[in-house]
Amino acid sequence: MTDRAWTGKQSLYEQVEAALRGGVTCVQLREKNLERAAFRKEAMELCTLCKRYGVPFIVNDDVEIAMTCGADGIHVGQEDMAAGEVRRLVGNEMILGVSVHSAEEAREAVRAGADYLGAGAVFSTATKTDADAMSRETLEEICSAVGVPVVAIGGINEDNVLRLAGSGVMGAAIVSAVFSAPDIEAACRRLRKKTEKMVRSE
Repeated sequence: MTDRAWTGKQSLYEQVEAALRGGVTCVQLREKNLERAAFRKEAMELCTLCKRYGVPFIVNDDVEIAMTCGADGIHVGQEDMAAGEVRRLVGNEMILGVSVHSAEEAREAVRAGADYLGAGAVFSTATKTDADAMSRETLEEICSAVGVPVVAIGGINEDNVLRLAGSGVMGAAIVSAVFSAPDIEAACRRLRKKTEKMVRSE
């Protein structure tokens, strides 16, 4: 999941390409403060890049931009457009992800058409300062409540990703441990190995 807070020597495009070379299996573009035309241009460029690497490209929150750039999917939170309305707008071909914080929200999101869920924050995180850490019990309840993949998010890094083993999650959405790394490609290679080990431990 992108965050331009760590752009500097490299552009976001260069950082994302380094992550793709390192083996990330999905890219989600998250832009909360970028001017709309710049967001649309960036989404189109990154969508093309991800297609070149054969990796799904998902846009956070903005349905119109996701559809315009030809993204593979759209991800929405509980405070964004309702999942059922998003599904109606994008049809059945586009991946729909929904952020959830409880088993009931998880079941409702799946009823509305979600293909996968994002659950967290599983650890404390500086990326979302308003997000309290989710208990292990709640994470396991979410995973048990639905039949779609659940991806953990929030404060995940090389030191703690294996602590998610056995929870039921099928992946990890990672922000700062990727984009703040001195060598993004190498960090992604290490994180992918650990995440695959975490999933195999289910």
